[in-house]
Amino acid sequence: MAGKEKRIRYNFYARMAGILYLVIIITGLFSELFVRSKIVLKDDPAATMTNIKLFHSLYRAGFVSDTVMVTADIIIAILFYILFRKVSKYLSLSAAVFRLAQAFLISASLLFYFAPLILLDNINPETGETITPLLFIELHAYGYDFGLIFFGVSNLILGYLIVKSKIIPQILGYGLSAAAVVYIFGSFIRFLLPDLFSHIQPLYLIPLIAELSVGIWLLLKGVDLNKLFS
Repeated sequence: MAGKEKRIRYNFYARMAGILYLVIIITGLFSELFVRSKIVLKDDPAATMTNIKLFHSLYRAGFVSDTVMVTADIIIAILFYILFRKVSKYLSLSAAVFRLAQAFLISASLLFYFAPLILLDNINPETGETITPLLFIELHAYGYDFGLIFFGVSNLILGYLIVKSKIIPQILGYGLSAAAVVYIFGSFIRFLLPDLFSHIQPLYLIPLIAELSVGIWLLLKGVDLNKLFS
């Protein structure tokens, strides 16, 4: 009976991880495609500030959405550690630590994201001047990409654990490994050769497809408990 209960519990963890993966993708896409891309104009600080004033509720929704995304990522880090510690305790712990490091950095960068809303309440009444919001929005973007370096390392380890354990199809592990390379490579391009970053952005379709596939598989199929407990 105890063994059966453990299998049910682990299958629940796997499906919960699948749900959270989809939550991360949905909230991340919402913040990027339906909030920042609509409001933030990188070459026009004045228009960006005007957009934030006009659509401050949507801008705040982006903050909430990213907060939900980070929270889901923290929970996933714990769930994946539980699921893969039987494969390799130290590697699964390492993957969790790197993922949590990413969550911390993105959480910190969200303070920069929120800063323009604070600036709106602190405009000089005589001059109407304030610090450009793009400075803080750029700091948020760089903080986000810095976090993705650690997330990439976490995915690289997780991909290896999937391939080794075979508790979900190995191709999904290879997919996460490819996603990891894109995250790490893209983030370093962002910091070292920022002018080239826009040219490599289509590569981010690889992580989207890979992570969406893992999330759907975990939600619908769970993990192969026979291999997990063999």
